[in-house]
Amino acid sequence: MRERGKGGQPSPLLRMVFLALFFLAGVCLGQVLAGRVPREAGRELSEYLHHYVTVEESVTAGAALSALVLYLRYPLLAALLGFASIGVVLLPCTALLFGFFLSFSVCCFTAAFGADGVLLALAVFGLRCAVTLPVFFLLAVPAWGSAAALAAMSFGRGRRAAPVTYGRSWWRRLGLCCLALLAGVCVELFVSPLLLRLVLGRVLA
Repeated sequence: MRERGKGGQPSPLLRMVFLALFFLAGVCLGQVLAGRVPREAGRELSEYLHHYVTVEESVTAGAALSALVLYLRYPLLAALLGFASIGVVLLPCTALLFGFFLSFSVCCFTAAFGADGVLLALAVFGLRCAVTLPVFFLLAVPAWGSAAALAAMSFGRGRRAAPVTYGRSWWRRLGLCCLALLAGVCVELFVSPLLLRLVLGRVLA
């Protein structure tokens, strides 16, 4: 996709900063709301993990589908929103939700297990975030530029705006990001359960 720093549109760096600010706002909101979660939720999480650690883990179709959804939902949504003018509004909202749910989940672990919850949250979310966060921004930043160009054309600036194109660089970026996400899914299925079991054995001992 052609990068569009001209025609009054923000540069890619400014777009990345703008989306990152929405992501950080979601993180802060998740921390605030996580403090209002009742203590019963922490006990339920503890009981679930006690049950999880006693069950032998195996790679099933359901587990593979769940991992695919967890890895692909935000990055692919960001890519798809680049094909619609409404993406100008929905892409920052997606970054906000990404930050909120990640922060809320981590805070629930720390509320339930204290300092050990940080280590447990790292085992659960660390690998996923290491893959999905950079991929999300790699796709969201150019997608937001495309969505802004489409919005400009839709609201009367089409005569002065260059056509929005999705060239080889766009599809190459999308393909490489999908490969990275699929590699993360494979590691999530075959390696992460072993690491999580080790951490659970220490935390829940």
